[in-house]
Amino acid sequence: MAGLSSPVSMIRDFLRLEAAGGIILVMTAALAMIIANSPLSGLYDTLLGLPVVVQFGALIIAKPLLLWINDGLMAIFFLLVGLEIKRELVVGELSSWDRASLPGYCALGGMAFPALIFYLLNAHDPVALRGWAIPTATDIAFAMGVLSLLGPRVPAALKIFLLALAIIDDLGAIIIIAVFYTANLSYASLGLAGLGILGLLALNRLGIRRLAPYLLLGVFIWVCDLKSGVHATLAGVTVAIFIPIRPPRRGEEAESPLERLEHMLLPWVSFGIMPIFAFANAGVSFAGISMGSLVEPFSLGIALGLFLGKQIGIFGVGWIAVKIGLCRRPEGLTWGAFYGVSMLAGIGFTMSLFIGSLAFEDLEHATAIRLGVFAGSLLSAIVGYLWLRLLSARMPPVAA
Repeated sequence: MAGLSSPVSMIRDFLRLEAAGGIILVMTAALAMIIANSPLSGLYDTLLGLPVVVQFGALIIAKPLLLWINDGLMAIFFLLVGLEIKRELVVGELSSWDRASLPGYCALGGMAFPALIFYLLNAHDPVALRGWAIPTATDIAFAMGVLSLLGPRVPAALKIFLLALAIIDDLGAIIIIAVFYTANLSYASLGLAGLGILGLLALNRLGIRRLAPYLLLGVFIWVCDLKSGVHATLAGVTVAIFIPIRPPRRGEEAESPLERLEHMLLPWVSFGIMPIFAFANAGVSFAGISMGSLVEPFSLGIALGLFLGKQIGIFGVGWIAVKIGLCRRPEGLTWGAFYGVSMLAGIGFTMSLFIGSLAFEDLEHATAIRLGVFAGSLLSAIVGYLWLRLLSARMPPVAA
């Protein structure tokens, strides 16, 4: 019928929306919670516990499906994160100190204050303190999705600042995972991973622009990391460091290998890997859980760390840094909008859940982590959105 879009074109139009990735994340997380609190909960647990075995000769990797998602698919996510970080550092918004200083200071504050709040509430419990890094993370897809729901009145400076902040935040999360969440190191496996890294360096120095050799070495490094005790997702970041981004020579394609791989991965990560991760990790059962569970120090430390710690750390440190002349506030970014973005950065969601899965494996802590992350992220999303919505109502639409 004339005037009506086909279902295929409607779906295509939806996937083009900036907010689409965040919306799908919310939907898959909600579906996981519904299933976990329904008669299908047993099937959900059985599915995630399904043993998956991969064997090549004497090499055997046997893990439940949940760990294949958290160790395997998330390595691809961190490969994309690494590509984004390298691009921004080399040619993007973080390529000069003038551009990177404000989001850099803010990201440090946005990691330190949530960790401090969590520590103050859990200082009496040395086991709980393993989770200090859980509220330090920002879910870039979710935060950008909420921001883009505000429509054309959102200044470009606001989006650029949030993106730069989240990228530096991701870099901080990578360092935290590498330093604080490794155990039982196998130096033989680390040595083999080191050989793989030398191979990546050689490919880069030789000017190899085909992606296949880098990715094959990346799989080798991933297996070595998995066996070494270093978290396997760091293999993704390692590969990203060596993917070439230099301008092409005459006769080569205009797009660099890094940009090509980034564009290839983005839809798969946004609409596949992250929703799968959210579905696998968000299924918390509320059976036997009361409001009192949320005010226990562990869950409360995560929730307040995300909701209060992020906005205090980002806005407070950023305001001080600007006032004492360490950096300048970008043109078009008002203090009110700056505060709103500080609240949106408290949406930890998938990144916080991921760090939580590294810190604790027992069911009791896993449930408390999900409660705290959901509460802090939801408060940050709702209050941040309403604050920016109120501000944007007074702004004219931004010209296209």
